Amino acid sequence: MTETAGNTDFADGTTHFGYQTVPEHEKQRKVRDVFDSVARKYDIMNDAMSGGLHRVWKRFAVAQLHLRPGERVLDLASGTGDLIRLMSREVGSKGFVLHTDINAAMLEVGRDHLLDQGVVAPTAQCNAESLPFADRSFDAVTIAFGLRNVTHKDRALAEMRRVLKVGGRALVLEFSRPNALLKGPYDWYSFNVLPKLGASIAGDAESYQYLAESIRMHPPQEELKTMFETAGFRRVEYFNLTGGIVAVHRGYRMG
Repeated sequence: MTETAGNTDFADGTTHFGYQTVPEHEKQRKVRDVFDSVARKYDIMNDAMSGGLHRVWKRFAVAQLHLRPGERVLDLASGTGDLIRLMSREVGSKGFVLHTDINAAMLEVGRDHLLDQGVVAPTAQCNAESLPFADRSFDAVTIAFGLRNVTHKDRALAEMRRVLKVGGRALVLEFSRPNALLKGPYDWYSFNVLPKLGASIAGDAESYQYLAESIRMHPPQEELKTMFETAGFRRVEYFNLTGGIVAVHRGYRMG
């Protein structure tokens, strides 16, 4: 069994689901089951797990897009819409941010949360690996804490580039590799505290065990940068946040 570079899919048609090896066609269902289970407690758990830091990370990520009024943005794996709320303010009434997710339960929760915040965003259920949008449709494409759940990350990155206009930018906010000082405490927290938080708040320890495992299977900073470049992005760079626990990757479509 050989792993293809920059991916968690294997030559024999299997892939990673956390630390498990599963047939590729089963991963999507398993990820859907995770988010079906946690959708209603998603925001509460994000605050509990990160001590509210996820809000700072998202604000920083959106700032790196340098959005302008009237721009069109595609947000993949939107979850409960945190990035959409922030980006909608930047693009204003003449632009829009498209709210998408592969998971219907997350879309429903996200739509309700956005409406509660006074944000009306067009919504579409779609797979990041095969986007139902025309070439060169968007000024920016974002995905926050969703790429690690995608089976074929290279396909998702290629699709992100395809739907971008020339000069458009792609941005990925995702858990990554912390520095050596943080690694030990972070590993202990991930595998000893996160599942217990999941059990007590969301009634689901297994989904947060998967979260901890999926983070470790996600490509680290330099590898994901290379994947961006292989997909055709230029001027690719990344920003480590909180000692590398999360990273923001940004690349441009130049032609």
